[in-house]
Amino acid sequence: MVDQPATDPSRRLEAVIARLETFQAPDAGQEALRAEYLAFLAAGGAGALRRDGGPQHLTASTFVLSPDLDHVLLAFHRKAQLWLQMGGHIEDTDVDVADAAAREAREESGLATITLWPGGLADLDRHVLVGSFGRCHTHWDLGFVALARLDEAIAVSDESEQVAWVPVAELPAATPPDLPVRLAHVIAAVR
Repeated sequence: MVDQPATDPSRRLEAVIARLETFQAPDAGQEALRAEYLAFLAAGGAGALRRDGGPQHLTASTFVLSPDLDHVLLAFHRKAQLWLQMGGHIEDTDVDVADAAAREAREESGLATITLWPGGLADLDRHVLVGSFGRCHTHWDLGFVALARLDEAIAVSDESEQVAWVPVAELPAATPPDLPVRLAHVIAAVR
């Protein structure tokens, strides 16, 4: 038997399913969402991980936090016109969804190195897109965590208008309404 490359879509799908099966949901809402993710993947197969797999697909993101967990690095997303964690689509070259989350965090933050928190998956967020997102209708996001120092160099990508460290306790007004709760869950998981 010949080993399949790590970027093989069926292996990537199996890895995502394994992550979801072991995800420790912080509350009943995240647990219900975890079940919906598994059903979505069962119905959509490997195509659910691809941007061109349909208007609904998985994405990967990273909550970049300061080591003291008091600040989060956010980008003011050009299309969404919201402050969000770093994230985006899974590419064919990504070994798995965690690799996609780390790559997106590097690309969108300008941070030279992103090392994901070893605890794995930390957040699930399904959101409907509005505005100029093209064929994308719904993102089924898998959220990871990384730590970075506040003095590390950051940069704005083409997808954002601004990137900034903000206190977790003082999030900007233009954030999704569920971001404070999601951040609290992520920080609790890291602690």
